Amino acid sequence: MTESNMPSNDVIGAGAPGNSTEKDPEDWVTGDEPMTGAQRSYLETLAREAGETLSADLTKAEASEHIDRLQTATGRGGAQSAE
Repeated sequence: MTESNMPSNDVIGAGAPGNSTEKDPEDWVTGDEPMTGAQRSYLETLAREAGETLSADLTKAEASEHIDRLQTATGRGGAQSAE
């Protein structure tokens, strides 16, 4: 069996021990870049629902942090339980 055909004990993805698909926005390489259009659009919706006003010149990392916070405040987001 050649090296490329040998089974590997290494794993990637959600089941990998100590592996997280979530990275702290402060550690993002592109975190200091302006927020994306998608982030801006979603933040506009979330901020309106939460009754908040946000700066329009957020970075990607700042936008991500606001999205997480506002998803919780508005009841949006993936951690909701299905009824």
